[in-house]
Amino acid sequence: MRTRMLALTSAACGAALLGAAAPPASATGQGTDSSQESEAAGVDATEATAAELLAEVRGCARISKGAYRTDSGSPKATVPVCDTADAVFWKADMDIDCDGRRSRACNRKTDPYFLPETAFQSSRGEPLDSAELPHVVVPGPGKVWDYRKSGLTGGSVVAVVYRDRVRYGVIGDTGPTGIIGEASYAMAKALGIDPDPSTGGAESGVTYIAFKNSRISPIESHARARSRGAALAREFVGR
Repeated sequence: MRTRMLALTSAACGAALLGAAAPPASATGQGTDSSQESEAAGVDATEATAAELLAEVRGCARISKGAYRTDSGSPKATVPVCDTADAVFWKADMDIDCDGRRSRACNRKTDPYFLPETAFQSSRGEPLDSAELPHVVVPGPGKVWDYRKSGLTGGSVVAVVYRDRVRYGVIGDTGPTGIIGEASYAMAKALGIDPDPSTGGAESGVTYIAFKNSRISPIESHARARSRGAALAREFVGR
């Protein structure tokens, strides 16, 4: 896998605390809830399929001022951010974000680029747990695109499509202003992508659909992200 880029720190990206008054996360760790078990059991027949979502993002009404590179060593910037009435989307690779709360999967030994913080924090004011919480990294605000102007923020709901799988999460971290295509260890694992932060990820074929004005609270509730995401996806495909 190509070398992943460092996610920007909360200080560098102007991070904000989210949902301070919201109920605490599960004591077993951020993002650990029954929704992960239901995802493992199979796909709900009432939910939007990967094929249906991909059919809605075949064309691109570009909203970004130019394109992004997928990695620091990429020779060309080839990935635009595209706009729809209810969401923005991009099609890229997936590098693995293991930053945030230290865990057996995410630490300085498993990830040489590990940072003990994320741009957005849990309702307890702690870094997010990338090993447990499915989330997506967006580029920090810059001249190419400012995610905040698209109705997005930390906790905004995102559908990620890879092959025939759809998984839901939130925007949980920000990265370099010129690079796109990164998600948490937990998101990669849920999609069947190798989550190893040093050697894993996907070279291409990942579609990220971020729903406008869809922030959930607390940000660490995967159950809420999945429920809201499934509903928004059904609306997105016209069900």
